[in-house]
Amino acid sequence: MEKQGLDSFTVSQRLFPLDALRGLIIILMALDHANFFVAQQHSSGEYWGGLFPAYTAALPFLTRFVTHICAPGFFFLLGAGMILFKNSRLQMGWDKGDFFKHFILRGGILILLQFSIVNHFWGLSAGGWPIEIYIGVLFALGGAMIIGSFLIWLRPRTLLLITIALLIITEALVPDPARWGQFQSFDWIHILELLLLTPGGTGAVWSNYPILPWIEFVTFGMVFGYLLLEYGERSYSWALTMGAAFLAAFVIIRASDGFGNIRPMLGDSWIDFLNVVKYPPSISFTFLTLGLNLLLLGGLARINKGWQKFFSPLVVFGRSPLFFYVLHLFVYALIGASFTPSGTSLGNMFFFWIAGLLLLYPLCLWYGRLKQRQSAGSILRLF
Repeated sequence: MEKQGLDSFTVSQRLFPLDALRGLIIILMALDHANFFVAQQHSSGEYWGGLFPAYTAALPFLTRFVTHICAPGFFFLLGAGMILFKNSRLQMGWDKGDFFKHFILRGGILILLQFSIVNHFWGLSAGGWPIEIYIGVLFALGGAMIIGSFLIWLRPRTLLLITIALLIITEALVPDPARWGQFQSFDWIHILELLLLTPGGTGAVWSNYPILPWIEFVTFGMVFGYLLLEYGERSYSWALTMGAAFLAAFVIIRASDGFGNIRPMLGDSWIDFLNVVKYPPSISFTFLTLGLNLLLLGGLARINKGWQKFFSPLVVFGRSPLFFYVLHLFVYALIGASFTPSGTSLGNMFFFWIAGLLLLYPLCLWYGRLKQRQSAGSILRLF
């Protein structure tokens, strides 16, 4: 098979679909958090135990459903980005020690932001935030980045085997639903479980994103990163094929309603079919969301250069992800407290969601340009 390497596949060609997908994910993430802060109609969470969210209308479900691609997309793009970053820095003369220091520092910053800043924003919601210590997505991304600093040296086939193993093992280790609510805040074994493996907890410690169940998305992203380096633009065509295959696998696993779903379907409607366990990511959730991410990635890669300018807002958001993440929580919390302290309809929430994006766009445009002017070792490039 003829390979299309970096000589004929420029950096801008390689990064546009990745940045645009990240930007789309960020916009949908903002929708989810506008639902939380502004509408106050956010789902209670699709957990392995406890009450499972049920929907009687399409709009509330779809408002939540379209945001399911966000977390898997972030972790997938993290893995792909780490491989592309490794390739570029090796050409600059970095050694293994440089990579370890960089990723440990960057991962540590994400974890620090989770506990020092981001968790306080959740407390600004009108309904309050009774959780003392929240283990959220930045914690898992930071932890995955630190672990990934060791994984980037593995071969793609090994990374693929790790992905498959994590997919199966982390689901097999999901506790019996009868254990829901049994975690004790000062039981360190349970706290370690909340950090690494099992979502849930108490008002003292609550985990949505233990690290291990989400690393499968990172390792698969690393595999795709190697495909990009080896085969260039052709990899995006393969993304379309893989995305379709993953969605077909989702349909098969979901229809079986057995292993791979964590919990059985609540009913037999199309909403019940698509309403899957996210915490931790079930196999059906993984195939569904990765499939959608890959289809979107492949579709964005087919946009020719002449039309890419119309998607530039996605790229602007996608190139300042951490800056956007921290800032958007404050923006939507402020909007909710100022304009909808008692919540509002989803229709009104969509208006505030778009208003927040319009406010955030020039700030992200400014920050993205500032970051591009920095040297490769600048701390600002970490954000």
